[in-house]
Amino acid sequence: MKHQIKEANGKLGVLMPGLGAVATTFIAGVLSVTKGFSKPIGSVTQMGHIRLGKRTDNKNPLIKDFVPLAKLEDIVFGGWDVYEDNVYTAAVKAEVLDRFQIEAIKPELEAIIPMKAAFDKNFVKNLDGTHVKDFKTRYDLAQMVMEDIKTFQEENKVDRVVMVWCGSTEIYHEAADVHNSLAAFEQGLRENDERIAPSMIYAYAALKLGVPFANGAPNLTCDIPALVELAHQTKTPIAGKDFKTGQTLMKTILAPGLQARALGMEGWFSTNILGNRDGWVLDDPDNFKTKEVSKLGVLEDILSPEEYPDLYGDLYHKIRINYYPPRKDNKESWDNIDIFGWLGYKMQIKVNFLCRDSILAAPIVLDLALFIDFAKRAGMSGIQEWLSFYLKSPQTAPGLRPEHDIFKQLIKLQNTLRYLMGEDLITHLGLDYYEGIFDTE
Repeated sequence: MKHQIKEANGKLGVLMPGLGAVATTFIAGVLSVTKGFSKPIGSVTQMGHIRLGKRTDNKNPLIKDFVPLAKLEDIVFGGWDVYEDNVYTAAVKAEVLDRFQIEAIKPELEAIIPMKAAFDKNFVKNLDGTHVKDFKTRYDLAQMVMEDIKTFQEENKVDRVVMVWCGSTEIYHEAADVHNSLAAFEQGLRENDERIAPSMIYAYAALKLGVPFANGAPNLTCDIPALVELAHQTKTPIAGKDFKTGQTLMKTILAPGLQARALGMEGWFSTNILGNRDGWVLDDPDNFKTKEVSKLGVLEDILSPEEYPDLYGDLYHKIRINYYPPRKDNKESWDNIDIFGWLGYKMQIKVNFLCRDSILAAPIVLDLALFIDFAKRAGMSGIQEWLSFYLKSPQTAPGLRPEHDIFKQLIKLQNTLRYLMGEDLITHLGLDYYEGIFDTE
């Protein structure tokens, strides 16, 4: 398929609904890297290598040198927010980055001004921003977002656009009849059906214009038949959902190791404290439920209690997130894991992770933006499950169980890149290194 992939010529516009802590950290970080002030730590596209061929071939190029990705210098930033602060002011208020880092790129950050948001307070009750669009129907909102995308593209002379949701977690709701087909969804837009969330409007507007969309929150968003249908209709890639950052990242690293060694588990208790805007939004029980459902599925899918009833059949999994303003973006998580081993003897693992949520999320935004643009140029459309590596609650085809093991996810991502670039897939079998070496005939 290598010959079919279009080159990453020209500028790439990265549009983000939600220019808060995550988005401003991402933007400031990319600008710092392009000016030589920093290194893109945490970005697999920029820092990661990929093995090609046999181990003895010693071919391990950087991913960015192997795959035709957009260059960081060619990225143009934009987005929407319910608050009118420019990105410099928003970054200062977020208090994620050191002030001297922000000051070094102040003019570039000040130049990025958010467009008015498509917003419905019923979906995020704890936000009270006034920088929002006036509308009569959700169809009007979708048209306005599409016009925003076109205007951004024209004014910034960008050749391609991708959209990455960096906004808040919406209240929990499940797919209904209005989400079951594109026709029903578009009728719902015209009738202002209140079951259509703002994030769905952004996703619809993007996909309608052939703009790839990645969902960084646990919202339903494009994980509905209507928008999957639209993605295939316009030959556009989608990926979701929920950036895999702190506590869940740890679970997808630790749980596969315990399961691989056939160690049993009685319980996993997780609690967090967080003080940024995301923490304030999640302080509402309806919004927290959306996040809880996203986080709860990880362990169950990795451990498969129905297949290993003796090991995980009685697993008790509890998650708590507490809003604690003094911590701001510096999240702290505690995990207590009760495991058992040979002859049922009990053991415990304690994990205390003091992380910076936006620092972990920012390189994910970058990688998703670059990879989903690459997918579009490679002619791929619909759900991009190979990007599950970055996501807490990976979107899959109907009836297909998601793969949460981060190591299997990485193999899937790398093999997808090898496949698209015409290289042999790597199975890690390795028998060819040993077969026949003791043959005396």
